Amino acid sequence: MIEDIPKQPDDAPIESRLNGQRILITGAAAGLGLTLAQRAAAEGATVILLDKNLPGLEKAFDQIKEAGGVEPALYPLDLLGAQPDDYWELAERVETQMGGLDWLINNAAELGQTAPIALQDPQQWLHTLQTNLNGPFLLTQCCLRLLQQSQGKIAFISDASGREGKAAMGAYGVSKFAVEGLMATLAAEASTANPITSCSIDPGPMRTALRRQAYAGEMASEVPATDGVAAAIIKLLDPSHSVVNGTQYRII
Repeated sequence: MIEDIPKQPDDAPIESRLNGQRILITGAAAGLGLTLAQRAAAEGATVILLDKNLPGLEKAFDQIKEAGGVEPALYPLDLLGAQPDDYWELAERVETQMGGLDWLINNAAELGQTAPIALQDPQQWLHTLQTNLNGPFLLTQCCLRLLQQSQGKIAFISDASGREGKAAMGAYGVSKFAVEGLMATLAAEASTANPITSCSIDPGPMRTALRRQAYAGEMASEVPATDGVAAAIIKLLDPSHSVVNGTQYRII
């Protein structure tokens, strides 16, 4: 099922709306991940910021604290080089330090090569899939027990370029199509014994570094900032909101 959610560019944070929520966001040092983390912390959530960019994480930490948000936790990790044991260690630390997890948002992504399949560099292809697909799989697998205990939720940040099979998007487009399949598989496995809700979110065009790479000739003013998208996603994170298992959400 596909459900459209309008952007909320003028919505101010609602204090305490996310009180008690423990939210792990990958790719949290920049772009949508950063904006979403700032917004969630401002609304009372304890956010675990995961990214390979440690200076970016430290800057994000300072920005959240200066804005009066709940103090976040930092977890530097490169999804490209991380091994299964690294993810299990992460899950153990989240359980020890946070007592559990309510939301996992698989947001981190690499663009890879924007070229036809015939011209794709095999090594670059594998690297992109490792970051965009295998990393989210490994992280999700290791966090499932924590999410089962809290009847938590998982969101995969998707992209229409994968769902629609856009030409020359290479491993990035393929990986975004694949995470939709991963989400749907998780949703099908939900049960009374496995009470996890899974969804995907296509944020649409946003003013991010990844989009600048993909569309180098595009003016920044031609695409919206991440604020309105983050505000729309926050509504899904609200514990009072009912997220429908298996739904493909689109921010429009």
